[in-house]
Amino acid sequence: MTDASANVKHITSRDNPWLKAMRRLSQDASAYRKQGQVWLEGDHLCRAALARGCEIEEAVFTESAWQQAPESWRTAAARQVVLADDLFAGISGLESPASMGFVLRLPSALAIAPLMPTVVLDRVQDAGNVGSILRSASAFGYKQVLALKGSAALWSPKVLRAGMGAHFGLQLIEGLAAEDLEALQIPWLATSSHQGPYLHELVRQQAIPFPCAWLLGHEGQGVREELMAKATLTVRIDQPGGEESLNVAAAAAICFHGVRS
Repeated sequence: MTDASANVKHITSRDNPWLKAMRRLSQDASAYRKQGQVWLEGDHLCRAALARGCEIEEAVFTESAWQQAPESWRTAAARQVVLADDLFAGISGLESPASMGFVLRLPSALAIAPLMPTVVLDRVQDAGNVGSILRSASAFGYKQVLALKGSAALWSPKVLRAGMGAHFGLQLIEGLAAEDLEALQIPWLATSSHQGPYLHELVRQQAIPFPCAWLLGHEGQGVREELMAKATLTVRIDQPGGEESLNVAAAAAICFHGVRS
């Protein structure tokens, strides 16, 4: 925490270098990798970050919000930046821009935890799906998420918004190759729409191991064959209504809950 009067920077020019960097960070899905920072927009994500003890580098407010901001928001970061309302709208990634946000340092790269309950994303590309999977993983105790190359960028603005704060309670590692998964020392469970025993039957038989690593595949292609071949179990979800397949995020939530119920 810091004194609210310390180091408040007011920006009024659209050509300000800091503002240009923020536009990239808030609107480019991969900019966080180059800049080493993450942009959180809106009070929900910001509150979630504070609740998890994240270190806030900068707190950013519109001029109107700064005048009314509670002391806890004003003192959340070492530096505060105040923008004209229209300038804040220019860096917003939302249809209806919020009035405040935080800039966080991108978490340092971590090593794979071999025994931690895990979710593996195998080229899951839709940002909304990825964010929803992170929320379900956090809710059901899968604390590690490993994203193979080709998956949506985990810290992109769209994934952050869809994750609704789940990021801050998870160990996230991305850009992995398939062979990197060999570090895991827990059973692999692959999801499939057409092969393997049904999840509800395995749950009834208490036949699903925990901790485990769920393999979730590309929206159209599913889990790649080389990973399926290494899975301890291949599991499918009964769909009595007759649909061909489920959305990957919906399937993930069912699987995670089934194991922990």
